[in-house]
Amino acid sequence: MQTILPRLNTSLRTTALARRNIMSSTFTPKRAVQSYHSSSSGQDLPHMNFRSFVEALKEDNDLVEINDEKDPNLEVAAIIRKVYETDDKAPLFNNVKGNQDGLFRILGAPAALRFDKATRFGRLARHLALPPTAGMKEILDKMLSAKKSTPLPPNLVESGPCKENKIFGDDIDLTKLPTPLIHQDDGGKYIQTYGMHVVQSPDGKWTNWSIARAMIYDKRHLVGLVIEPQHIWQVKEMWKKEGKDVPWALCFGVPPAAIMASSMPLPDGVTESEYIGAMTGTALDLVKCETNNLKVPANSEIVFEGTLSVTETAPEGPFGEMHGYVFPGDAHQCPKYTVNAITHRDDPIMPVSACGRLTDETHTMIGPLAAAEIRQLCQDNDLPVVEAMSNFESQVTWVALKIDTAKLRAMKTNSKDFSKKIGDLVFNHKVGYTIHRLVLVGDDIDVFDFKDVIWAFTTRCRPNDDETFFPDVRAFPLIPYNGHGAHSPVKGGKVVSDALMPVEYTTGANWVAADFKNSYPEEVKAKVNAEWQAMGFKA
Repeated sequence: MQTILPRLNTSLRTTALARRNIMSSTFTPKRAVQSYHSSSSGQDLPHMNFRSFVEALKEDNDLVEINDEKDPNLEVAAIIRKVYETDDKAPLFNNVKGNQDGLFRILGAPAALRFDKATRFGRLARHLALPPTAGMKEILDKMLSAKKSTPLPPNLVESGPCKENKIFGDDIDLTKLPTPLIHQDDGGKYIQTYGMHVVQSPDGKWTNWSIARAMIYDKRHLVGLVIEPQHIWQVKEMWKKEGKDVPWALCFGVPPAAIMASSMPLPDGVTESEYIGAMTGTALDLVKCETNNLKVPANSEIVFEGTLSVTETAPEGPFGEMHGYVFPGDAHQCPKYTVNAITHRDDPIMPVSACGRLTDETHTMIGPLAAAEIRQLCQDNDLPVVEAMSNFESQVTWVALKIDTAKLRAMKTNSKDFSKKIGDLVFNHKVGYTIHRLVLVGDDIDVFDFKDVIWAFTTRCRPNDDETFFPDVRAFPLIPYNGHGAHSPVKGGKVVSDALMPVEYTTGANWVAADFKNSYPEEVKAKVNAEWQAMGFKA
């Protein structure tokens, strides 16, 4: 992997800045002229530096720089949404209408899929120092690798690029930011779709990084989703017992490895910064906030600082969420955030996820990373799970579990007992919170290929008889059949679908798949493959 310098093409940046309408207002950053000495050269690598990540996408021919002015009122999001639905290049909007004093440019679709099959997961791979040709299995294995490594604490540095500009108190006006309206039926402008919340337990022993949506409420406030059992909710409840609001920061354009870890359902008490250090082998550079004692990535593009209220709420939503629906007018009371300071890099870039139907960051990150943790949970409990994947086609509500059937047979178990054991473990654990169907498949199924999974599910799992239901476990209310269905939004609706044939529990598979791979001699397949393009077919 090439080392990418943490800067964008100078001529393109100059062009974009020349086009920009920089207006004077009370929203004026106070310049902080401070030097930044990175603790290691590793901070400039694409997975450790958002600017370097953007440059890496350009070198991958996976970036479109848009220098004409684009309107954040739906136009920007419409472009991003079409990128998702066509698997096109990531758009970098260098000239967002309403940009003031450099705040801000927008990068859309930062972790979406690529059209090219060979580099389909290239953007995710770039988050983790993997080659763009890495597959989903390699990506998930990398994310889990830190579990076998010693946590690597971050470095605390005196300053960093995120301190290049500072805005405080009444000079802040969030309503003047070019925050995108993402869907026309959204309840507000959602500035937080791909940023990282930072909160810490009152005793200081647990610092949590996470992603949860938030919209602009007024000049100094956001309002956002904080729901049980997510870690940000747990930390809020700790501070509520203390009778104090939660010290809080929200960081945009953080090291890509950090945003990946923030999406992962890590165990309670795990500090993401140490996990990232173990996973990448490089200690993160963190810097202290201006108005509280929280530490944030020093090379963040933009940082909001303030508090999360434990008492004050406001209407939040609706929002076009990860399952692909907006329910107009559907707002709920959610906690308010107060913004006391904003610090940012020169000419910062705001990452934006315009989530909805397949395939965006809420699918590429939330589903597979939950699946990785489910795989680890099963293995830690001596269950014969080899691989796990939350297939995008299920809107990441399913996880397919590949079972080592030789080990399964050694357990001397049966379908009902095995399904119950796995369901009880996963659905009563935080890692299974967003997942409502587990599909058990055998050795011949590739869980990363939905065609394989759906073939097994539709031909080997008899409805009801091969399914075990869990009516009393915690449900994920954002799934429409929960939050807007006829049943409890927070309880039940989960199932283990056993797509293992009965012989896989006893003697082993007794069939051969009727497909190209299994139905023809090797010499016939080799001849067909060799002559394929010459016959006029696509490679």
